[in-house]
Amino acid sequence: MRNLTITLLGLIIMTSGIANAAVETTDVFVSGRDGYHTYRIPSIVRIADGDLLAFAEGRKGGKGDAGDIDLLVKRSSDNGRTWSSASVIWDDAGNTCGNPCAVVDGDTGVIWLFGTHNLGTDREVDIINKRAASTRTVWVMHSRDGGRTWSKPVDLTSTLKNPSWGWYATGPGVGIQIARGPNKGRLVIPCVHSYDDPQGNLRGGPYEYGSHSIYSDDHGKTWKLGGVIHPKMNECQVVELASPAGAIEMNMRSYFDNGCRAVARSRDGGVTWTGPVDTPALVEPRCQASVLRHSWPKGKKPGVMLFSNPASKTARENMTVRLSEDDGATWPRSLALQGASAAYSCLVSLSNTEAGCLYEVGGKTRKQSYQRIVFARFSLGDIK
Repeated sequence: MRNLTITLLGLIIMTSGIANAAVETTDVFVSGRDGYHTYRIPSIVRIADGDLLAFAEGRKGGKGDAGDIDLLVKRSSDNGRTWSSASVIWDDAGNTCGNPCAVVDGDTGVIWLFGTHNLGTDREVDIINKRAASTRTVWVMHSRDGGRTWSKPVDLTSTLKNPSWGWYATGPGVGIQIARGPNKGRLVIPCVHSYDDPQGNLRGGPYEYGSHSIYSDDHGKTWKLGGVIHPKMNECQVVELASPAGAIEMNMRSYFDNGCRAVARSRDGGVTWTGPVDTPALVEPRCQASVLRHSWPKGKKPGVMLFSNPASKTARENMTVRLSEDDGATWPRSLALQGASAAYSCLVSLSNTEAGCLYEVGGKTRKQSYQRIVFARFSLGDIK
């Protein structure tokens, strides 16, 4: 018997503040169930056989971003309508294993999953200010059988983290494999770090956040540290542009406090980046977001990029998907998925005409901020 709630098309009323009636949604992770107080930080990929893998943090203590946190995965074989029970991929006693950022190598079929680790007693503010007992470390694991089994996590901190950095986070969300241009086949993972800045004022000390990339040119055998994007950039996602061939763009949570996302571009596959530039059309309340290359230009038909985040300058609410047909220069079309509290999200293509969004849903009060992680299926034709 399925233990999932499936909300069919047209059965949800938008005025309830729950979800858009034009969107089919399914609960994937529900807080308080299966031994976890809270589920957070969604990541989703579609693998070679068409199955979807949904990753999330399972938080046992309910004490925020630190504590006893495990990394989990669920599977769907019907485009997100139903989901398996959760499997624990990474558990280190009372410590924090999280920030999933997955990428599928289209050439080999291998799924690479990056995450980060810290002692459960170390808080982000103390790691940034370098007064924690330890620090934040970066790890990778992989699956060669479609996510059914996983390798042991491997610590790549010495290779992928500048020793002067404090905080470190992979994604969260997904990475990409570059499809065109001179770096075709390269795997790219977006990341964030904190760094020393005498002019900075981050979490009570002379520090700032920055974004950066890591990449592999040998199908994950080795990974290298790419370029950094400073200042005041945070959680990020990367997308390949249609022109010029092989160019990529980093879409970032901004601490410039202009109420919008920022972007930077790279023409060398993430080895170097331009400085950050505001994107006023993509309003944000300081939150994670997702960006996706859904299709490439073909003949006179433009390519499609999708973007999702809580579309508000002031609060984590109103989860919205936007569509661009000009490589992100404009975002004229949108679809509101969720009118109530909503936060982190991750997009995935389902077919030529459909996509999905795995995102966090809350209740009516701040204490109910992260009640569920749901999966929404929608048609591109409904993005008006």
